Amino acid sequence: MELLHRYLQAVKKHLPWDRQDDIIAELKANLESQLEDKEAELGRPLTKDEMEAWLKQIGPPMQVAGRYLPQRYLIGPAVFPMYWYVLRLACFWCLVIYSIVSVVQIFNGGIANGTELAGAALRVPAVLMTTAAWVTLIFAAIEFGLARNPSKRGLFANAPFDWSPSALPPAETTAGYRKRPRSYAMAVTEAIFGFLFLAWLLLIPAHPWLLLGPGAFYLDASPYQFAPVWVQFYWWVVGINVLQLGWRCVDLVRGSWQGPRRIQQNTIQALGLIPLVMGLTSPGHAYVTLRHTALDQGVYGAHLNALNHGIYMGLLVITVIAVAHLLLEGGRLSLNVYRKRVAAAR
Repeated sequence: MELLHRYLQAVKKHLPWDRQDDIIAELKANLESQLEDKEAELGRPLTKDEMEAWLKQIGPPMQVAGRYLPQRYLIGPAVFPMYWYVLRLACFWCLVIYSIVSVVQIFNGGIANGTELAGAALRVPAVLMTTAAWVTLIFAAIEFGLARNPSKRGLFANAPFDWSPSALPPAETTAGYRKRPRSYAMAVTEAIFGFLFLAWLLLIPAHPWLLLGPGAFYLDASPYQFAPVWVQFYWWVVGINVLQLGWRCVDLVRGSWQGPRRIQQNTIQALGLIPLVMGLTSPGHAYVTLRHTALDQGVYGAHLNALNHGIYMGLLVITVIAVAHLLLEGGRLSLNVYRKRVAAAR
């Protein structure tokens, strides 16, 4: 039964969001009935090898899911599951490669400006549409060829061509991508470590070695010093941690520590963008300055510019990753809300 659960889980990933639960419930009842008939005929449970052979006879998860998809006129249901898989894979890698190439091109000539970054972002839809058009054109040609030679449709009957039920992903213990529910001890531990982390943060201004280690002593002896923007950055980080810790303590007092924390996490992540954007928009991107500008500018000026540019690039990469993660979480939350509304409407 565990292998059957993994199989149904794999089929579900290829089904439409608004019909997943209904289709899986119907398919599960059908397959369990077939399994009971087989075991009753043999007078014993199926062995692992027999279970794998039976699932292979049913067909790959992607192909089984294709039977429940509506009819497509450009690409038929026999080809559509493979088309949809290749399309998503091609768009993902196209986006990754385009992002890497764009970053290299933009920063190859020096510090990037907002116009270049906005232009690269605005070109993303066109790049993805071009990739999708080529993939669609290829599979439309395949569908056209199969329409003229129906006997060749058997080539897609087992797509992907080489699969094994034993290679299916492990069964998820909870629905979707939610983590295991927290225990009370875990919630208390998080609060305790939250207090310790906040205390560590508050001690940093008086004892910078807690953050920089031996580098704090080198900084005191160097011609450089931190720019004022880091003071604002620091207090924003402290404020966000105070808010998060207070939220957790309220959950403990109210007894809601075991509930979902999606809104809390997304709120904290969104607030975390504020100090990052503040750092990116710092005047002149000056994160480190010289203690004695008039004396040391000629000696350390070039090194100072390179250091500030490196810090700016680091903040930019962190900000892009944080925004992408926040958008991904927002998309997942929206899809879950949509699925619940569609299920309630039924």
